[in-house]
Amino acid sequence: MGIYEDRVLPRLVDLCCGSKQMDAERRLACAGLHGRVVEIGFGSGRNVPFYPAAVHSVSAVEPADLGWRLAAERIAAATVPVERAGLDGQALPFEDDSFDSALSTWTLCTIPDVGTALAEVRRVLASGGTFHFVEHGLAPDAGVRKWQQRLNPIQMALAGGCHINRDIRGLIEDAGFEIRDIDQYYQQGPKPWVALSVGTAVAV
Repeated sequence: MGIYEDRVLPRLVDLCCGSKQMDAERRLACAGLHGRVVEIGFGSGRNVPFYPAAVHSVSAVEPADLGWRLAAERIAAATVPVERAGLDGQALPFEDDSFDSALSTWTLCTIPDVGTALAEVRRVLASGGTFHFVEHGLAPDAGVRKWQQRLNPIQMALAGGCHINRDIRGLIEDAGFEIRDIDQYYQQGPKPWVALSVGTAVAV
């Protein structure tokens, strides 16, 4: 990664993703996590306070060293063991069927080959395992989608490759998951950036 992606972007992401409104969505996404959990795009550990008691351990996949350092206090306060166990969601260093749950929050927008990353999550989840997510992406309204297509190149350049026009539901289903529940709505803010998908999918 370059200097911007390695030293600046993790701080910006930590700042932008630290709102109380996002905390409410993180809590929803983390509800129901259990057993051994893999979290892709761990970032600065903003989800740590919302891990349920049923979680036994968390394997955190995070490419940015600065992001991991920013997470230090949250990890120290965690009620479950959290270890940094991977750098790339597109190539998870785990055996097949080795996790009970997976978690992704505001992460699928940025991974270059998101289809490969989701296939990796599916591979490492045991059959019947659950994938919990909150992601921004393709808006439900045609007018907003047109703006997303126009703005996406600028967004990618300024936000470390982040896309605002990915079809989150379609990508998850294409990776071999069955959506158990999903809520799609606009968070408060400019609509091209705040079309959210919050839900749970099952590895089938």
